[in-house]
Amino acid sequence: MNFNFIQIITSSMVLFAVIDIIGSIPIIVDLQKKGGKIEALKATLVALGVLIAFSFLGEKLLGLFGVDISSFAIAGSFILFIMGVEMALGIEIIKYDGPSGVSIVPIAFPLVAGAGSFTTVLALRAEYAMENLIAAIVLNMIFVYIVLRSTNLVERIIGEGGIHILRKVFGIILLAISVKLFMTNVAIQIHSLFPFLKEAL
Repeated sequence: MNFNFIQIITSSMVLFAVIDIIGSIPIIVDLQKKGGKIEALKATLVALGVLIAFSFLGEKLLGLFGVDISSFAIAGSFILFIMGVEMALGIEIIKYDGPSGVSIVPIAFPLVAGAGSFTTVLALRAEYAMENLIAAIVLNMIFVYIVLRSTNLVERIIGEGGIHILRKVFGIILLAISVKLFMTNVAIQIHSLFPFLKEAL
């Protein structure tokens, strides 16, 4: 095992920004008010299983379409950039509409383990060791569980203003990370297409 504290913290922050469980508190509270009983443990375990499975099988699935991880990471960087713009500017670009439900749908999927999370997991696979990514996923799922267990308390403590500030801060962080992800993987693609540039640069 090659655990790297910096990689774990960095990938944890990226996933935290993308999953944005704090920013989802108003949605969760609304579901509860409509009579939806949220089983925190069930929702967390399902999301954890889906994300870990996608971490291992995502590359093979991409292989079926002839797409490598760095190419997917470049595409993912655009998604992360758009999500960062949404969070930083408070606008809606991506439509998050799915079937109705509570613990599994929409909490576990797609609220926690959705398109953004899948894209992020595969994009991070291009830069970080698998064990560090898995550790980051587990840490995020522990936090998701805590939030789901105490949604009303968290909302009261942070308040609407606090949630708003968190979304802005993590939106900017996500924008910076998406740019870095794009530049890194574009360089990988250029070097693979033009190997002589690697030595020249």
